[in-house]
Amino acid sequence: MVPIVVDRDSPSAQSLMQSLVGFRRKWPGGGFSWDGRFDCVASSFSATLESEARAALALLFRFQWTARTLRTAPEVVQDVATQVGGLRQDQVLVASEPNDSLMAYGLWWPWGDDVTISLRVGMAGHSAQLYFEQFRDIFGVTL
Repeated sequence: MVPIVVDRDSPSAQSLMQSLVGFRRKWPGGGFSWDGRFDCVASSFSATLESEARAALALLFRFQWTARTLRTAPEVVQDVATQVGGLRQDQVLVASEPNDSLMAYGLWWPWGDDVTISLRVGMAGHSAQLYFEQFRDIFGVTL
């Protein structure tokens, strides 16, 4: 199967980028930093902000999987989970519309202390590299 590459001016890709901007504006946690281990941005925040954080997530990430449901996820989502070492019992992987060309995903990782949660946000799909710089700009991070 030949990978489908989304054109840089694709309406669906630009819509996704705009959705990321909206998500970033609503994010209640602190700023984002670059997580080079997973090539994504990360924000750690107080568990007291959980409901606001989940409301911000709902603006963009309509799909979610846990360690128990991951086997039912599309292959592109399972690939993301594999790349980050899988999901623990309390972790959640969320995604925009899952597809092989371009999708945003989030990794909701509670620290296990009932005090802090981390969220990592990244891009996946055949066209993700075309949007890498724009993605970093949205979150205000540099390599």
